[in-house]
Amino acid sequence: MLRKLLEHPLTRGLDLDSPETSKLRIKIIQDKKFLKKIYLEWYQHLLANIPEGTGNILELGSGGGFIQDLASEIITSDIFLLPGLSLVFDAQKMPFKEGAFKSIVMVDVLHHIPDVVLFFREALRSSTRNATITMIEPWVSRWSKWVYPNLHHETFDTQTPQWNFSEKGPLSRANSALPWIIFARDRSKFETLFPDWEIERTVSYMPLRYLISGGVSLRSIMPGWSFDFWRIIERLLKKIFPSVSMFAIIQLKRK
Repeated sequence: MLRKLLEHPLTRGLDLDSPETSKLRIKIIQDKKFLKKIYLEWYQHLLANIPEGTGNILELGSGGGFIQDLASEIITSDIFLLPGLSLVFDAQKMPFKEGAFKSIVMVDVLHHIPDVVLFFREALRSSTRNATITMIEPWVSRWSKWVYPNLHHETFDTQTPQWNFSEKGPLSRANSALPWIIFARDRSKFETLFPDWEIERTVSYMPLRYLISGGVSLRSIMPGWSFDFWRIIERLLKKIFPSVSMFAIIQLKRK
């Protein structure tokens, strides 16, 4: 009931898997000043960790984002056609030659890929030596275990032994706990399956700001001018409760 009360009027009742819904989210991100500042911060994290030297940079699941406004050389992509995209393809079968990219970046994408093993194999094949994958993904903490099941529409299953899930629509299929499962709970399994991918870091953070921004599905709770204030509040909160979070910055490097 709380989620229904907070639903954004532009996306209420719409099909999550419709390209038209994603087009509306382009407008939502631009109009919601607090949320747009979150995306700017996320993009800064992604861009700061791109290796030096020549090579292509690919963003997966660009959706309603605007990373090309900060770095026009980035190749944007999604699983269906949206305004401003460079390419349309499935991350489980990427249409690139070997060694095509020096970096792959993504925001809230990994937990939507039905078979992540296929994706990591494809990413390895199409990346150069010392290439990176940097992502912002949902993360599991005591706090997020309450937030995601109660205020978010996606599945949040921390107990499943599986990394994959059944094919549904491109956005309705998901397990928001999947990044934590792969890189925390089952980290040794990942390292065994993919010895060429080194997990350089997993940094959990942002316990409040995305929630009070309303994201792309809920109404804003705070105005854009309060963004810096809430960033300070989060830093203080993390000092007291280091594990509290809703997201993580995850970076892999090809050995």
